[in-house]
This record gives sequence, C-alpha cells and structure tokens, in this order.
Amino acid sequence: MRASSGLLPAFALWALTVTGEAAETDARPNKAPSSSVMLAGAWVPANSHDIDFDHLPRIPSQHAVVSDVLSAGGHRVNQHNYLVHFAGKFWAMWSDGPGESRGPGKVPGHDRADQHVSFATSDDGLSWSAIGNMTGRPDVGYGWIARGFWIREGKLLALASRYEAPGYSGPGLSLHAFELAAADPITWRHLGLVFDDALNNFPPARIPSGEWLMSRRDGKQDVHVMIGGVKGFDRWESFPAVSYANADFKAEEPTWWVLPDGRLVSMYRDNRGSGFLYRAFSTDNGRTWSSPVRTNFPDAKSKFSATQLKDRRFVLVSNPHPKRRDPLTLAISRDGLVFTAMGYLVGGRHIDYPDVMEHEGSLYVAFATAKQTVEVLRIRVTDLDELEKKQNAKGNR
Repeated sequence: MRASSGLLPAFALWALTVTGEAAETDARPNKAPSSSVMLAGAWVPANSHDIDFDHLPRIPSQHAVVSDVLSAGGHRVNQHNYLVHFAGKFWAMWSDGPGESRGPGKVPGHDRADQHVSFATSDDGLSWSAIGNMTGRPDVGYGWIARGFWIREGKLLALASRYEAPGYSGPGLSLHAFELAAADPITWRHLGLVFDDALNNFPPARIPSGEWLMSRRDGKQDVHVMIGGVKGFDRWESFPAVSYANADFKAEEPTWWVLPDGRLVSMYRDNRGSGFLYRAFSTDNGRTWSSPVRTNFPDAKSKFSATQLKDRRFVLVSNPHPKRRDPLTLAISRDGLVFTAMGYLVGGRHIDYPDVMEHEGSLYVAFATAKQTVEVLRIRVTDLDELEKKQNAKGNR
C-alpha cells in the first residue's frame, strides 16, 4: 500500500512469477496486480457508474433501530457503527455526540468536542437494550470516536480513538482500548493506550502468520498498517502504507481480507472523488504492498465493510452510487477479487457507514441514516444464493 512508482520488493517476487507482458496486461487480478477488474458480469455495463443502482435486485431483510436522534430533532450525531457477537449477545457501539448543522437538508458534522461512544446489547440482533455510555465524557476540547470491537484472549475489548476537536487529524490523536469488566450491570474500564497518533478503520483481524492486523491513519491522514497484538493489546509494529499526498488518489478508510491463497488484499475509498475503489496486494503478511490501482468497482466516497462467510464467499457492503450515499448494497465474490453479483439492501435516504458480520446463518449489517441513527438489518445467507442466480441468469434490471 506504500505509494511508489513501482512495486515494493517483497511483492515484486510474486509479480515476477507472472510471465512477461501478461503481468501488465492480464485482466485477471489474480494474475496481474495492475488489473482494474473488481466487478464483472453480463449485468455490468462497460462503465460501472451506469449501473441502475436504485433497481438492483432486492435482498430480503429484517430491520431494527438501535438508536435514533434524528426523530428527536436538534443537532446530534449517531455514526461509526460496529457489531460483534460475544457471550451470547450482540453488541453494538457507535459515536454519539453533538452535531453541527450544515444547512437545510444537510447531515450534521460528527467530529465535535464532547463526543463519546455509546453501546447497546441484544439477544437476537433485532430487539435492543437501553443505551449505555462506554467511554464516559472526554476531556474538555476532546472527543471519542468509535473504532470497533476486538475479542482478544476470550475478553471483549472496545476500541475508541481520542481526538482534539474539531476533526480527526492533527495532534492529540490516540487509539485506546476499553475492556468489558462486568456483565451485570455492564461495566467498561479503560484498559489503556493501544497506539499513539492512530485512528484505525476496523478492529484487528488475524492474518496467516497468527498476528493481528489493522489499519492506522495518523494525524497527517497518512495510512499505515499495524501488525502485532499477540504479546499485548498495546504491542504493535507500524508500517507506512499510503501518503495522503499521493498524486493519484487520496486513500481513506481501508478494508482488507485474506485471499484463499494466503495473500492479503486491501481496498480504499478515494477522497479525491474518482468514484471508484482502489486495490492493493501483499505477499508478506502486510509488511509491504503493491501500489494501489483504481478498480472498476463504483463508490460514493464512503466507508464500506466486508467479511468472508463460512461458506467461503466474500461479501462487500457499500454505497456504490458514485454521486450519493444511497442506496446501501451488498456484493458477492467467490474468490475475494472479482464481485459478480450486487443487490439492494436499503435506501431512499442518506445512508452509510455499514459494518457487516455473520452469525448462525444470518448476516447482520449496522448502518446510519443521515448520521443520526443506528440501525441493523438481518439477512439470511441463503437469500444470497437467490441473488447470484437472479443476476447470473437475467442480468441487472
């Protein structure tokens, strides 16, 4: 993920195994790191921005509202939603703070002082408890932003970054862990600093080496990769990835996963506004990466979330409309590289910042409306089979 004119040394070893010019011209991303193919199928037009996003096949779901400050009026934010299942319960966390209106019909800001992290629990993912305060009130002039759940050594940790308001950059940025200390009543305690000058996008996940990996954005908005977390929740090595001053695109909010062959692949939204996701690969467990390449997967310059299902398929939940954060969709890939089906989840309004997880045959997707709600969809995994059949047979309607 490091910006450069060529490929980094460790990755070059893999690239050289691809014969001759095929490494530069092969359209298959499993053969060429320069491939732009990430969305394919008879239903996909030559320019993926021309997809009729509002009329994609509907994916059935059940819906629940966890928190809603939109209907209460005023200017308050609920945003940055995360889910996990732990100790027989679903847990949700999100940023909860004062907002600043950006004009009639506009969503409020979400980076003001006095923001904290809230949470709620559920037995079934649809009926949610009363809301609790996880982090407590921040220091004057600062705020907390929700950064996800981490199950480590059988304990539930919640990550939150402390920032000096307004904005999530500059001095004062640091990533912290809170530990679930008691279940009845639910009590969280501040475990300590995870890493200074850090704003991760999703919590750590395992890589083939057995280590944990997560992204880190520093106060300059440069993206790094953090690897470690085994010897301690606060024991990490950080590797520079993409500079925000990159001439090609402005990397933001990366998501990554492990491919079937053990390589890692990462995706970025582009804050420069190309309207497409960027992709990079690693062959050395995240230490070095290929130069990010713009794919043909459309994107609204919004956060997206992915997971690999127990049946080995990959799903990506995102806002693919290049001009607006509406609708929220789910795409399916068999190899983790090329997505061949896309279905409509929810829309008709500003809707964004998803987090997706699988549990006992269902997918759970948390998201926000106008940055002022926390909502959850429950989707049967078997309904994704129907989506694949429908698009493979008839294309996009």
